[in-house]
Amino acid sequence: MQRKSINFIQNNMGNKILWADDEIELLKPHVIFLENKGYKIETVNSGDDAIDKIGEQDFDLVLLDENMPGLSGLETLDRIKGKHPSIPIVMITKSEEESIMEGAIGGKIADYLIKPVNPNQILLSLKKNLESKRLVSEKTTTDYQREFRQIAMELQDRMDHQQWVEFYQKLVHWELELENSNEESMAEVFAMQKKEANQLFCRFICDNYSFWLNGVEEPPTMSHTVIKDKVAPHLGGHPVMLFVIDNLRYDQWRILRTVLRDLFTVEKEEIYYSILPTATQYARNALFAGMMPSQIQSSYPKWWKNDQDEGGKNLFEMELLTENLNRLGHPIKHSYNKITNLGKGKKLVENFQNLTQNDLNVVVYNFVDMLSHARTDMEVIRELADDEAAYRSITLSWFEHSPLFELFKLAAENKMKVLLTTDHGTIRVDDPIKVVGDRNTNTNLRYKQGKNLNYNAKEVFEVKNPRDCFLPQQNMSSSYIFAKEDSFFVYPNNYNHYVKFYNNTFQHGGISLEEVLIPFVELKPK
Repeated sequence: MQRKSINFIQNNMGNKILWADDEIELLKPHVIFLENKGYKIETVNSGDDAIDKIGEQDFDLVLLDENMPGLSGLETLDRIKGKHPSIPIVMITKSEEESIMEGAIGGKIADYLIKPVNPNQILLSLKKNLESKRLVSEKTTTDYQREFRQIAMELQDRMDHQQWVEFYQKLVHWELELENSNEESMAEVFAMQKKEANQLFCRFICDNYSFWLNGVEEPPTMSHTVIKDKVAPHLGGHPVMLFVIDNLRYDQWRILRTVLRDLFTVEKEEIYYSILPTATQYARNALFAGMMPSQIQSSYPKWWKNDQDEGGKNLFEMELLTENLNRLGHPIKHSYNKITNLGKGKKLVENFQNLTQNDLNVVVYNFVDMLSHARTDMEVIRELADDEAAYRSITLSWFEHSPLFELFKLAAENKMKVLLTTDHGTIRVDDPIKVVGDRNTNTNLRYKQGKNLNYNAKEVFEVKNPRDCFLPQQNMSSSYIFAKEDSFFVYPNNYNHYVKFYNNTFQHGGISLEEVLIPFVELKPK
């Protein structure tokens, strides 16, 4: 107990508190109690003196009596915040009048205490406002250390597709928790554990992917079954909004959820498996068509373009969706809008009332995809999104000020059922792999398809017969290879230049937890 007390005092060294109260002499025992806990306490008995003191010295927190002669507590609060907006202020008052509480809260106080207060109440408030980050960090580190062994044991088990979903949700939870911790050593331990998980997940996909598609094993929900399994059951009643935010990872959704929770209740938060390649041309066409890529090519050849073909590869999503809905017995009134720039987003917001007349409204929003590609091409974005935490942060910042957020608000106001999903995720790459192909080989960094591909078979997932994975086959000798974990493909020519250019960028098309396991969420307006 003595050692714990010494550590506590050391943690508080340097925390300087100003206490303003016209009866401060009567509170001397409380001051002594806090000083014994390691806090440095300065006292004054009026609002004017408090303002003067703050002008002369730096304080970490102010304890402020609400009812003082001269300047009242609320007046003092306003003046302090006017000059020092970041300093936390704890209001202490005898009154429980609602108007006083609201005035103090409106003045952005850090806490509110009702007299008579005992020393432990004040101590708790100080700890909450001055040490919460440290305390949360310490508890997070302790909890993860306790969980580490359990996670390691789960990785040794042979998990099925649902267990991998639950495991990944747990990993993301700890990644977000540890992000707020200052323990770099724990972050490094987590990174190693996540890397091991990705290695085993890639092996799992390589072993099971074609079996799922060919009915050998029970498959999870995948791109081509999402409309049937997840969207169709909600059709036929009230209007439904389906937002497809391109390239949205599960961890990014968890960040967006913090903003949307004021508007919606999360009824379901699930994860489904993107098909391979985890690229827009394949995964999103499959999502809307309800078919695998080779089936789309066979059934609707005029709506499918291969990698080498000229023109856009996702120009017929509306038509594919309509055909899919008709096959599912839902020939309903629906709309489709693809937002690729700010102007289109604002225009859809302006015309939102038109959407309320439809049974289903699909909005494809391309921002996150543009961000990941821009990060490769623009030095400014590379600086802004330097790591996973920054990537999540910039996504959240954009979302809060975007037309997309306005669309969510309008959907909530109109009491519309909202479904949110994506087509694939993305991963930060830093492991270059050499591959050689002819001039017709596609340029994607995470998958290659073509003939006469030359590579190290141990480093990739190879699909020599595209029909096994329901992929289009350009000619009899065409094959596909997929990058695993955090690797990316580079041609030997000018190798060092391209390694430097693409290293530490976010890419998609291959196999990783981040690319394959992606969110599908049901939201109910509050």
